[in-house]
Amino acid sequence: MKTILITGGAGFIGSHFARHILNAYRDYRVINLDKLTYAGNLDNVLDIADHPRYEFVRGDICNAELVHSVMQRVDLVANFAAESHVDRSIMGAEAFMKSNALGVYTLLAVARDRGVERFLQVSTDEVYGSLEEGEEPWTEEAPIAPRNPYAVAKASGDLMARAFAITYGLPVVITRAANNIGPFQYPEKRVPIYIANAIDDMPLPVYGAGTAVRDHLYVTDHCAAIDLVLHEGTPGEAYNVGGENEADGLAVAEKILAYLEKPKDLMQYVTDRPGHDMRYSLNASKIAALGWKPKYNFEDALRLTVEWYLNNEDWWRKIRNSAEYRDYYKQQYKNDPHNRSC
Repeated sequence: MKTILITGGAGFIGSHFARHILNAYRDYRVINLDKLTYAGNLDNVLDIADHPRYEFVRGDICNAELVHSVMQRVDLVANFAAESHVDRSIMGAEAFMKSNALGVYTLLAVARDRGVERFLQVSTDEVYGSLEEGEEPWTEEAPIAPRNPYAVAKASGDLMARAFAITYGLPVVITRAANNIGPFQYPEKRVPIYIANAIDDMPLPVYGAGTAVRDHLYVTDHCAAIDLVLHEGTPGEAYNVGGENEADGLAVAEKILAYLEKPKDLMQYVTDRPGHDMRYSLNASKIAALGWKPKYNFEDALRLTVEWYLNNEDWWRKIRNSAEYRDYYKQQYKNDPHNRSC
């Protein structure tokens, strides 16, 4: 029986991966270490909370003593723990550097000390920066060129992970994924905020001209890719995980409004994000060579996501009614003349 430590396992992607591992491997135990910050939510793992091979530990990955204690029982590590929203990093970057850089260092140092079999660092396409018009999708050899505090913090964790692989021989692998969508995504990101606002007939805040392009990856496709790289990826290597589902903000908003049969005039343009990256696109041929490809195209991924939010209003309304979320929303969209309280 192997034990895998999933950090940030009460968050959006981490909770899906915990579920994936328990379903895919009968001989794996899962330890979920999560600080339960605003985006960590035990409701995300209610269905596995009583699973005999699942254990939850509340704690911070920057706490070396706690990490040492937990990792004594661990064979594999998959690090999802991160502050993840660009807009919040622009408001204040300190928490991002602590979790996404110092926290990664703490995990790596303990993993080296404990001699873990494999360490997987979950990263993002945002570490590559922003593609200009006509440029080809990024390969894993593209320069790391982050342009916002969140991306800088994630790039710092990536580079530290690579350094531990090169300097100490720690068997590290890195995945850099496109924008995930799916159930349990905290409703501050583009897709869930558009869905929830549309359901409530609230304006959909479209940044700038709505032309920023993102690749969209359904979360379970991402989990399958992480599983594959964790077990079959080459130590010291990074793997891009792209969904081949590129769309800009206008297209996303229009599709969500059409699916929910809401009027297009709910789209409201707001002040663009400072230093907004205009396009992300990944060349995922390296992981495709391992046998992975996404199952869900953009239409199906978005439809499944919209349907989940329609059928799980209790989950997201609890979040949107919280003081933390209301305060964030008012601050983030304070210059939006159409801003209304959630």
